[in-house]
Amino acid sequence: MNQTFIKYFVLLGLTDAEMLSEVFFVVFLVFYIISFLGNLSVMVVVLKDSSLHSPMYFFLWNLSFLDITYSSVVVPKMLSDFLHVSKSISFAGCITQIYFFHFLGSAEIILVTAMSYDRYVAIGNPLRYANIMNIRVCLTLALGSLIVGCFHSLMHTLMTAKLPFCGPNLINHFFCEIKPLLKLACTDTTINLLLLNKVTGSLATTTTVLTLLSYVFISKFLFKIKTSDGRKRAFSTCSAHLMVVLLLHGTAMFTYLRPSTENSLDQDRAAAVLFTVLTPALNPIIYTLRNKDMKKAIQKLLHFFPN
Repeated sequence: MNQTFIKYFVLLGLTDAEMLSEVFFVVFLVFYIISFLGNLSVMVVVLKDSSLHSPMYFFLWNLSFLDITYSSVVVPKMLSDFLHVSKSISFAGCITQIYFFHFLGSAEIILVTAMSYDRYVAIGNPLRYANIMNIRVCLTLALGSLIVGCFHSLMHTLMTAKLPFCGPNLINHFFCEIKPLLKLACTDTTINLLLLNKVTGSLATTTTVLTLLSYVFISKFLFKIKTSDGRKRAFSTCSAHLMVVLLLHGTAMFTYLRPSTENSLDQDRAAAVLFTVLTPALNPIIYTLRNKDMKKAIQKLLHFFPN
């Protein structure tokens, strides 16, 4: 019968150097604050401005919510570890972190794909856009991303939690991730790695292909837009979304489609910084600075506050 002997794990983090730890703390704290406040601002603006009550901004609101919760699963613990010599995490805490990391991460990847479909309908069939992307469809896509993410994460979490861990307890990462954790299991983990590479890799690949396919069709419609202003506006929105796709999907495929080796684990840590720290901070910047409607809504909201 499987039995877990280890009660806690020790995270090796990004560096052992005290000076670098302090620098990383400041840098990642700044990014986390930008991520939290930026995404929270997007959520508030979308809720407050009735002109943004459309499918596109409904999905953007959900993306901002996922960005806040997703980064909060990892970054606060990582920031705390930069300031402490002991970087331990309980077994229950580690399993919980794994669950929410994969739940929110996979839900976000699926949601970004839904956003590409929304752009395809908006540009390719603008006259029927409101009927096709109605409230029911939007809610179905948003809830569907959460449900798929929930079950996808639950499968990996249960498969990992039942493994016996009898030492050592040093995780070569800055948070509890499945690949480095499997290295510590005192049993064969071939099935776990197979599921991780095949299921998670397939999810990342499928959503990427569907997203890019949407933009292949979108590109055809862009050239049919007669006004240069309309074409520029549509291209600006789509290019912003593509930047998110490349950052999010690219790092996910890079992490989960490769075999697990010591060198790959070090590369996985670098990739993890992108999708847990940088991407959530960049999303609100990308969608606000390249979106005229968002900038107008923010300016309108700021006028309610005294100088």
